[in-house]
Amino acid sequence: MAMMISETRKAAEAPADHENRFNRIDAELTMLKWMVGFGIALNIAILTRLFFP
Repeated sequence: MAMMISETRKAAEAPADHENRFNRIDAELTMLKWMVGFGIALNIAILTRLFFP
């Protein structure tokens, strides 16, 4: 009986673990999107000041 409860608990924890990983990856992707956007905006600002003084 204890073996069955242990297996059931592990089966229930598996999707929760995946959900946690997906949330972390999603947060990292959001941060990377902001970083890339900021870098592109900075490059455009520098090039604009360089070519159109």
